[in-house]
Amino acid sequence: MRALVTGGTGFIGSHLAEALIKEGFEVHCLIRDISNKKWLEGLEVKFIEGDCCNRSSLEQIRDFDYIFHLAGLTKASSREEFFNANVKGTENIIDVALKNNPEIKRFVLLSSLAAAGPSQDGKPRSEDSPASPVSIYGKSKLMAEEALLKFKGRLPFTIIRPTAVYGPRDRDFYLFFKMVNAGIIPDFGKSYYSLIYVDDLVHGIILAARSEDAEGKIYFLADGEICSSDDIASVIAESLQKKTVKIKIPRKIMPLIGRLASKVAKNSIINNDKLIELKYSHWICDISKARKELGFNPKVKIQEGMKWTANWYRLHRWL
Repeated sequence: MRALVTGGTGFIGSHLAEALIKEGFEVHCLIRDISNKKWLEGLEVKFIEGDCCNRSSLEQIRDFDYIFHLAGLTKASSREEFFNANVKGTENIIDVALKNNPEIKRFVLLSSLAAAGPSQDGKPRSEDSPASPVSIYGKSKLMAEEALLKFKGRLPFTIIRPTAVYGPRDRDFYLFFKMVNAGIIPDFGKSYYSLIYVDDLVHGIILAARSEDAEGKIYFLADGEICSSDDIASVIAESLQKKTVKIKIPRKIMPLIGRLASKVAKNSIINNDKLIELKYSHWICDISKARKELGFNPKVKIQEGMKWTANWYRLHRWL
């Protein structure tokens, strides 16, 4: 089976490419000329040069059985960047999938819990809950979903909405690991999260791609637990064997922090858009549908997942 992965040089995409190879797929990754192929070195991966945002560069995407569309932006310096990458890029890949891949078995779009938005009542969100994204990122991912839903019945697709993903190679949680390693825990107020370890997410993506029942549907993927911000900080501190000091950060100064961070580092995970999401206390979802219809059974709990992640950071001298 021939599989294409967009975003294959990234955190999740590189893990997916590796897992697909182990499953016997012939894996191709769409890369830009500036892509860093570090995480794919040594793997039997074939490369196609192209850019999701440039439709004319995608003509080599032909005769694939599976297309996994993971490319996109999770952080950007402008609304236009988000929508160009996450919406227009998705529309371009959908177009080439329809025109050049007549025998395609599944098109998998990696979306996000951000497309659905936070829970407003403290109850885990289900796939049937009305979408109400609060960030520009979330709105762009919802629009990408809507672009794909227009082709229901014409293109066999599945939409995956993961929660916050962590694991080896991740640079977003890495920032939090660095702060904890320095003995600091930023406290934005108690919040609750669903999380997922990258290996469990990749397993769920492949299950969804192969499931006939998953065609035309949306699934949340998480580890099935709800963790408070205090729980997460405690587990990371324990995994690093660090004593920490909690520094309370009033929510009213979040916009100032976002502006300062944006000036210091372009496309930092600490930015105005991400801080909008942090104003909401419940980023949680229900994975009952994935359990029932996909047979999804996440294996990694936060205690071991964070420990493995910390060990990887140490091994690769990130900490």
